[in-house]
Amino acid sequence: MTEIIDGIRHLITPVTAEDISALHIGDMFYLSGSMTTCRDVAHRRVVEEKMQLPVDVADGAIFHAGPIVRETENGFEMVSVGPTTSMRMEKFEYEFVKQTGVRVIIGKGGMSENTVRACREYGAVHCIFPAGNAVIGAASVVSITGSEWHDLGMPETLWSCKIQSFGPLIVSIDSHGNNLVDNRKKLYEQRKIKVCEEICRQVGFIK
Repeated sequence: MTEIIDGIRHLITPVTAEDISALHIGDMFYLSGSMTTCRDVAHRRVVEEKMQLPVDVADGAIFHAGPIVRETENGFEMVSVGPTTSMRMEKFEYEFVKQTGVRVIIGKGGMSENTVRACREYGAVHCIFPAGNAVIGAASVVSITGSEWHDLGMPETLWSCKIQSFGPLIVSIDSHGNNLVDNRKKLYEQRKIKVCEEICRQVGFIK
Protein backbone atom coordinates (compact mmCIF):
# COMPACT_ATOMS: atom_id res chain seq x y z
CA MET A 1 0.00 0.00 0.00
CA THR A 2 1.14 3.54 -0.75
CA GLU A 3 0.32 6.67 1.26
CA ILE A 4 1.38 10.26 0.70
CA ILE A 5 2.01 12.02 4.01
CA ASP A 6 2.99 15.72 3.94
CA GLY A 7 3.98 15.28 0.31
CA ILE A 8 6.29 12.32 1.04
CA ARG A 9 5.63 8.82 -0.27
CA HIS A 10 5.30 6.05 2.32
CA LEU A 11 5.12 2.38 1.34
CA ILE A 12 3.49 -0.05 3.73
CA THR A 13 4.01 -3.79 3.45
CA PRO A 14 2.62 -5.90 1.93
CA VAL A 15 3.64 -3.99 -1.19
CA THR A 16 1.78 -4.58 -4.46
CA ALA A 17 3.06 -4.70 -8.03
CA GLU A 18 1.18 -1.45 -8.63
CA ASP A 19 3.02 0.22 -5.73
CA ILE A 20 6.33 -0.85 -7.22
CA SER A 21 5.44 0.13 -10.78
CA ALA A 22 4.79 3.70 -9.63
CA LEU A 23 8.39 4.05 -8.39
CA HIS A 24 11.17 5.33 -10.64
CA ILE A 25 14.92 5.70 -10.15
CA GLY A 26 15.75 8.68 -7.99
CA ASP A 27 12.43 8.58 -6.15
CA MET A 28 12.61 8.77 -2.38
CA PHE A 29 10.24 7.11 0.05
CA TYR A 30 9.89 5.72 3.57
CA LEU A 31 8.91 2.15 4.43
CA SER A 32 6.67 0.86 7.21
CA GLY A 33 5.43 -2.61 8.10
CA SER A 34 7.85 -5.52 8.03
CA MET A 35 11.48 -5.91 6.94
CA THR A 36 13.99 -8.75 7.33
CA THR A 37 17.77 -8.39 7.37
CA CYS A 38 19.27 -10.78 4.84
CA ARG A 39 22.81 -10.83 3.48
CA ASP A 40 25.51 -13.04 1.94
CA VAL A 41 25.20 -16.42 3.58
CA ALA A 42 21.41 -16.38 3.69
CA HIS A 43 21.33 -15.67 -0.05
CA ARG A 44 23.81 -18.47 -0.66
CA ARG A 45 21.72 -20.92 1.35
CA VAL A 46 18.61 -20.12 -0.67
CA VAL A 47 20.22 -20.05 -4.11
CA GLU A 48 23.14 -22.49 -3.97
CA GLU A 49 22.11 -24.85 -1.18
CA LYS A 50 18.43 -24.87 -2.22
CA MET A 51 17.24 -24.16 1.32
CA GLN A 52 13.87 -22.50 1.81
CA LEU A 53 14.02 -19.10 3.42
CA PRO A 54 12.39 -19.61 6.85
CA VAL A 55 10.79 -16.15 6.67
CA ASP A 56 7.99 -15.17 4.30
CA VAL A 57 9.21 -12.03 2.52
CA ALA A 58 6.79 -12.20 -0.42
CA ASP A 59 5.52 -8.67 -1.15
CA GLY A 60 7.81 -7.51 1.64
CA ALA A 61 11.30 -6.13 2.13
CA ILE A 62 14.80 -7.37 2.86
CA PHE A 63 17.71 -5.29 4.09
CA HIS A 64 21.32 -6.08 3.17
CA ALA A 65 22.57 -5.41 6.69
CA GLY A 66 24.52 -6.97 9.54
CA PRO A 67 22.95 -5.38 12.61
CA ILE A 68 24.00 -5.15 16.22
CA VAL A 69 21.28 -6.71 18.35
CA ARG A 70 20.97 -6.83 22.15
CA GLU A 71 19.15 -9.60 23.98
CA THR A 72 16.73 -8.38 26.65
CA GLU A 73 14.36 -9.99 29.13
CA ASN A 74 11.57 -9.66 26.58
CA GLY A 75 13.44 -10.81 23.47
CA PHE A 76 15.78 -8.80 21.26
CA GLU A 77 16.37 -5.09 20.74
CA MET A 78 17.90 -3.43 17.66
CA VAL A 79 20.92 -1.34 18.61
CA SER A 80 22.34 -0.46 15.21
CA VAL A 81 21.37 -1.45 11.67
CA GLY A 82 23.19 0.06 8.72
CA PRO A 83 23.47 -1.14 5.12
CA THR A 84 26.15 -3.45 3.81
CA THR A 85 27.38 -3.38 0.20
CA SER A 86 24.60 -4.75 -1.99
CA MET A 87 26.91 -5.77 -4.83
CA ARG A 88 28.04 -8.72 -2.71
CA MET A 89 24.57 -10.21 -3.24
CA GLU A 90 24.44 -9.46 -6.97
CA LYS A 91 25.17 -12.98 -8.20
CA PHE A 92 22.34 -14.37 -6.06
CA GLU A 93 19.68 -11.71 -6.39
CA TYR A 94 17.85 -12.84 -9.52
CA GLU A 95 17.16 -16.32 -8.19
CA PHE A 96 16.50 -14.98 -4.71
CA VAL A 97 13.81 -12.58 -5.93
CA LYS A 98 12.34 -15.28 -8.17
CA GLN A 99 12.09 -17.78 -5.32
CA THR A 100 10.97 -15.50 -2.49
CA GLY A 101 8.77 -12.90 -4.18
CA VAL A 102 10.41 -10.04 -2.27
CA ARG A 103 9.43 -6.60 -3.61
CA VAL A 104 11.81 -4.17 -1.88
CA ILE A 105 15.57 -4.77 -1.62
CA ILE A 106 17.51 -2.28 0.50
CA GLY A 107 21.26 -1.87 0.78
CA LYS A 108 24.30 0.30 0.11
CA GLY A 109 25.61 1.21 -3.33
CA GLY A 110 24.32 -0.05 -6.64
CA MET A 111 23.65 -3.46 -8.13
CA SER A 112 23.94 -4.77 -11.67
CA GLU A 113 22.29 -6.83 -14.41
CA ASN A 114 21.09 -9.78 -12.32
CA THR A 115 19.18 -7.45 -10.06
CA VAL A 116 17.93 -5.26 -12.91
CA ARG A 117 16.54 -8.39 -14.58
CA ALA A 118 14.91 -9.57 -11.36
CA CYS A 119 13.29 -6.20 -10.69
CA ARG A 120 11.99 -5.95 -14.25
CA GLU A 121 10.63 -9.50 -14.46
CA TYR A 122 9.18 -9.85 -10.96
CA GLY A 123 8.17 -6.30 -10.07
CA ALA A 124 10.73 -5.31 -7.45
CA VAL A 125 13.00 -2.38 -6.66
CA HIS A 126 16.46 -1.97 -5.20
CA CYS A 127 16.87 1.01 -2.89
CA ILE A 128 19.81 2.72 -1.28
CA PHE A 129 19.69 3.53 2.43
CA PRO A 130 22.41 6.16 3.00
CA ALA A 131 25.47 4.82 4.80
CA GLY A 132 26.32 6.24 8.21
CA ASN A 133 22.73 6.13 9.44
CA ALA A 134 22.78 2.86 11.38
CA VAL A 135 21.52 4.43 14.59
CA ILE A 136 18.75 6.26 12.73
CA GLY A 137 17.86 2.95 11.09
CA ALA A 138 17.62 1.26 14.49
CA ALA A 139 15.38 4.04 15.77
CA SER A 140 12.88 3.15 13.02
CA VAL A 141 12.72 -0.47 14.22
CA VAL A 142 9.69 -0.64 16.49
CA SER A 143 10.42 -4.23 17.49
CA ILE A 144 12.16 -7.42 16.43
CA THR A 145 9.35 -9.84 15.69
CA GLY A 146 11.38 -12.96 14.94
CA SER A 147 14.79 -14.38 14.09
CA GLU A 148 16.04 -17.38 12.14
CA TRP A 149 19.35 -19.06 11.34
CA HIS A 150 21.11 -18.04 14.55
CA ASP A 151 23.85 -20.53 13.68
CA LEU A 152 25.15 -17.99 11.17
CA GLY A 153 26.03 -15.48 13.88
CA MET A 154 24.50 -12.12 14.68
CA PRO A 155 25.28 -10.27 11.40
CA GLU A 156 23.95 -13.07 9.18
CA THR A 157 20.91 -14.03 11.25
CA LEU A 158 17.58 -13.22 9.63
CA TRP A 159 16.17 -10.52 11.90
CA SER A 160 12.52 -9.82 11.13
CA CYS A 161 11.50 -6.35 12.22
CA LYS A 162 8.42 -4.22 12.57
CA ILE A 163 9.42 -0.83 11.19
CA GLN A 164 7.93 2.64 11.09
CA SER A 165 9.01 5.25 8.53
CA PHE A 166 12.31 3.51 7.77
CA GLY A 167 14.38 5.64 5.44
CA PRO A 168 14.89 7.73 3.47
CA LEU A 169 15.20 5.13 0.73
CA ILE A 170 16.33 6.13 -2.75
CA VAL A 171 15.25 3.96 -5.67
CA SER A 172 18.39 2.86 -7.51
CA ILE A 173 16.84 0.14 -9.71
CA ASP A 174 13.18 0.30 -10.67
CA SER A 175 10.82 -2.29 -12.10
CA HIS A 176 11.15 -0.73 -15.56
CA GLY A 177 14.77 -1.79 -15.93
CA ASN A 178 16.44 1.54 -15.11
CA ASN A 179 19.60 1.70 -13.02
CA LEU A 180 20.39 5.01 -11.32
CA VAL A 181 23.98 4.19 -10.33
CA ASP A 182 24.90 2.93 -13.80
CA ASN A 183 23.34 6.02 -15.36
CA ARG A 184 25.37 8.26 -13.06
CA LYS A 185 28.56 6.38 -13.88
CA LYS A 186 27.97 6.93 -17.60
CA LEU A 187 27.29 10.62 -17.01
CA TYR A 188 30.47 10.88 -14.94
CA GLU A 189 32.54 9.30 -17.72
CA GLN A 190 31.10 11.73 -20.26
CA ARG A 191 31.88 14.73 -18.08
CA LYS A 192 35.30 13.41 -17.09
CA ILE A 193 36.61 13.52 -20.66
CA LYS A 194 35.77 17.19 -21.07
CA VAL A 195 37.12 18.13 -17.64
CA CYS A 196 40.39 16.24 -18.20
CA GLU A 197 40.87 17.93 -21.56
CA GLU A 198 40.36 21.33 -19.93
CA ILE A 199 42.79 20.54 -17.09
CA CYS A 200 45.43 19.37 -19.57
CA ARG A 201 44.98 22.58 -21.58
CA GLN A 202 45.44 24.74 -18.50
CA VAL A 203 48.53 22.97 -17.20
CA GLY A 204 50.08 22.30 -20.60
CA PHE A 205 52.81 24.84 -19.91
CA ILE A 206 54.26 22.64 -17.16
CA LYS A 207 57.33 20.74 -18.37
